[in-house]
Amino acid sequence: MTKSALITGVTGQDGAYLSRLLLGKGYKVFGLVARRGTDTSWRLQDLGVLDQVSLIHGDLTDMSSLCQAVEAAKPDEVYNLGAQSFVGTSWQQPAVTAQVNGVGVVNMLEAIRRSRSSVRFYQASTSEMFGLVQVEAQCETTPFHPRSPYGVAKLFGHWITVNNHRCEE
Repeated sequence: MTKSALITGVTGQDGAYLSRLLLGKGYKVFGLVARRGTDTSWRLQDLGVLDQVSLIHGDLTDMSSLCQAVEAAKPDEVYNLGAQSFVGTSWQQPAVTAQVNGVGVVNMLEAIRRSRSSVRFYQASTSEMFGLVQVEAQCETTPFHPRSPYGVAKLFGHWITVNNHRCEE
């Protein structure tokens, strides 16, 4: 049986390469894309996979669009790579950053919960969650100390994912 994956942030660098990897493993790949005034699919095109990825319009801040995307894709796996990913912009737009990178994770987890409980979920993180570090290499026991709205929002996304998993056990 063919596995299905839904990738948010599919038109970004990591999303495009993940699409190619999963397609190579025989997955049916769906990509969530926000409506934009310009075409953002050039990375998928450059990697030669645009015509193999089913694009679904949606937004991490809009629960109904995420529920519709999960229903359409019926994914076995969801890879949440979508984010407001510019640290500098997070200082200029902290509320948007918090909504997309923090609450957006809650929205996706809730959309998954409402559809089916067997979906595997991957939440992309960042070294910005560690912020001001005291050691060169971080590991699972390195304390978090984010120093930007971006780092704080990604840390929220991380912890809500960890705690969501614990609720299901």
